[in-house]
Amino acid sequence: MALGTDLFAIIACSKFRMIAQTMARGLDHIVHAVRDLDAGADLYRRLGFTVGARNRHPWGTHNHIVQLPGFFVEVLTMAEPEKLGDDGISKLFGDYNRRFLEAGEGFSLLILESHDAQADARAFDAAKIAASDVVRFEREGKRPDGSPVKVAFSLAFARDALSPAHHFAVCQQHYPENFWNPAYQRHANAVMGVGGVVMVADNPSDHHIFLSAFVGERELQSSSAGITVATPRGDVQVMAPTAYRDHFGIDSPDIATGGRLAALRLVSSDLTATEASLTSGGFSPVHRMGRIVVPSEQAFGAALVFEAAH
Repeated sequence: MALGTDLFAIIACSKFRMIAQTMARGLDHIVHAVRDLDAGADLYRRLGFTVGARNRHPWGTHNHIVQLPGFFVEVLTMAEPEKLGDDGISKLFGDYNRRFLEAGEGFSLLILESHDAQADARAFDAAKIAASDVVRFEREGKRPDGSPVKVAFSLAFARDALSPAHHFAVCQQHYPENFWNPAYQRHANAVMGVGGVVMVADNPSDHHIFLSAFVGERELQSSSAGITVATPRGDVQVMAPTAYRDHFGIDSPDIATGGRLAALRLVSSDLTATEASLTSGGFSPVHRMGRIVVPSEQAFGAALVFEAAH
């Protein structure tokens, strides 16, 4: 009886470890790289979002944060390139975004949530997609009343050889209670959450090995439009250019050099309020398949897709 009980406990524990190691990682945030940060912040205000204060990083990037529950858009620029150093975060984040902005604007970096960045880095290494060891940084944030607060993050970067224009990473927050704030998550445009991130590639199925390892989810959905991997918070989709045009009514980005991050899907509780915000903000959106789409040429290289909550 004791042996059987011990054996059962060992098997159960092993299964738990396997589940923990393969648990899918939800969307955490996406970086929208812009050359003029004031204009980038104004873009999101005109879209109807509440935009956080300007933050400054020791390696020269500055940002504004647009929060949703459990997810945020990091509107970012390279403001002080002279501050770049030889440390990992300077190279993997700061200098990377500097070089990205030399080529253009748009979504530069997709980041998933992490509960253990060290374990995720080991998993990426085992899957042969690792681009770094864990790097950690801290900065001072601000509450809505302007009072300072400490936030800190550990990141592990991954590389998709078929999407060389972009970086990918996971992020573990060490003081999440100091970062997330419901006051920043209320938006005039009625957006209440993230629906997913859309990439465009010539052959979407070629990206399934990377995405499976990056997200930590073996089950991917395949259709004529491409592939989709569901996460605990939003989907990651890879579409062919023709499918992208069919779904969103806009042209895809140039994919001559590989897969590209193209669109962010945002969920609204009231699309009428969303459209009113976009109209008052001076946008000319596209209506397609029940969605409201702000094309990339109106939003510094990044398409924004607004869809109804289900």
